[in-house]
Amino acid sequence: MGTFFDNIKYRFKQKDILIQLIIINVAVFLILTAIGLVCTLFKLDGIDPVKYIGVPADINLFLKYPWTLFTYMFVHQTIWHILFNMLMLFWFGQIFLSYFSPKNLGSLYILGGLAGAVIYIIAFNLIPYYIDINTSHTALGHPLSMIGASASVMAIIFAVAFYKPNTEVSLFMVFRLKIVYIAIFLFIIDFISLDKSNSGGHVAHIGGAIIGYIFAKQYLKGKDITRWINKIIDLIVNLTKPGSPKKMKVKYKKRDDDYQYNQHCKNETEEIDHILDKIKASGYSSLSSEEKKRLFDASKK
Repeated sequence: MGTFFDNIKYRFKQKDILIQLIIINVAVFLILTAIGLVCTLFKLDGIDPVKYIGVPADINLFLKYPWTLFTYMFVHQTIWHILFNMLMLFWFGQIFLSYFSPKNLGSLYILGGLAGAVIYIIAFNLIPYYIDINTSHTALGHPLSMIGASASVMAIIFAVAFYKPNTEVSLFMVFRLKIVYIAIFLFIIDFISLDKSNSGGHVAHIGGAIIGYIFAKQYLKGKDITRWINKIIDLIVNLTKPGSPKKMKVKYKKRDDDYQYNQHCKNETEEIDHILDKIKASGYSSLSSEEKKRLFDASKK
């Protein structure tokens, strides 16, 4: 057990974005659980922190608490809710990081959450079925609000599923299944549940899935739709750092963006593989001086 927590601690210190996201979600859950326990023990009725951090369906409440557009995606109230979401985030987040950068993961988490919240608010203020639900809850003094990382997780699942649809994962240690089929199955479940309980959550899941799909398709074309979020995050981080104003400028020295960096790495790998194949076929002496230099430089990395 100690080794497990030491590993988590090490990965957090190494700025592992996947572990950081999970720890933030767990920390918020534990804080809310502690507040709820205190309120129950001391009979403090009327105290509901989620009111201020869950994204409301009522447009007037949303305008009053606009920050909930971001905070809701880190909030869970039941152990099963956070357990399922964090397991899904961990499993598919690791697959995502095998193809994309940590910055892409963090930015897509936020973008998927934003898409889920926006579609949720739009649906509950424009679609008649949801308008009735929204109105009735507001009239009873219990306005609807949504919490959870599900939309963000769906964005990550769909991104990797449609970027590398042939990637296989092991299910129950019995058989392997292409990740794209898992994504499609989850989408179908959400679609047929749009008129069931937790309909708002299913609406948000679809929003996250759409963003994940768009991210994958655009990335294949050489476009990173999360790039603007990366720049905002870098700017905020640099602003909070002490030092000279020069640190406030975001720079990408040898790469314009994460896509170009990944493409550069891919090209280098293919070049080295070609040189190794040439050695296997004709021997080391068959290499040109430039190829020998490339092989030597690669061996030092």
